[in-house]
Amino acid sequence: MEELVVLVNPEDKVLGLMEKQQAHVNGLLHRAFSVFLFNSKGEMLLQKRASGKYHSPNQWTNAVCSHPREGETYLSGARRRLKEELGIETELSEKFSFIYKADVGGGLWEHELDHVFIGNYESDFNLNKEEVEEVRFISLADLDKEIAETPENFTEWFKIILEEYKHHF
Repeated sequence: MEELVVLVNPEDKVLGLMEKQQAHVNGLLHRAFSVFLFNSKGEMLLQKRASGKYHSPNQWTNAVCSHPREGETYLSGARRRLKEELGIETELSEKFSFIYKADVGGGLWEHELDHVFIGNYESDFNLNKEEVEEVRFISLADLDKEIAETPENFTEWFKIILEEYKHHF
């Protein structure tokens, strides 16, 4: 089944639908969400993208990032992807939204109106291996150090969203 993204203008007015990969080739603005999960020690959950992903395989990124479907709210999409990718459910709260554009290589662009959600989680995962290689928790200080030393190990959008997150907290 072809996956569609919702194309929008900067005010989040729907302009239409487009196949996901084509939207990434064309660099068109579309709806997205990102989820940051933390444990009780304040460490952030990272997921390593599966090796079979068509872009940014084997790179570390935030807990979940994806696109709401047509007619689906940002929050419903975030909850759906937590279940589909990590096999979990947890409460989420939206913290901010912003627009960014990132070159993800291979002639592909992420140009997204991104709604960022935060949650807490401390239990077991049931990883979808087609999406996620592994997960780990990391302190923000250690994460900053790793990104500075090996930026190529992290998705381009995660580095952008993480900096935006720091401006809000």
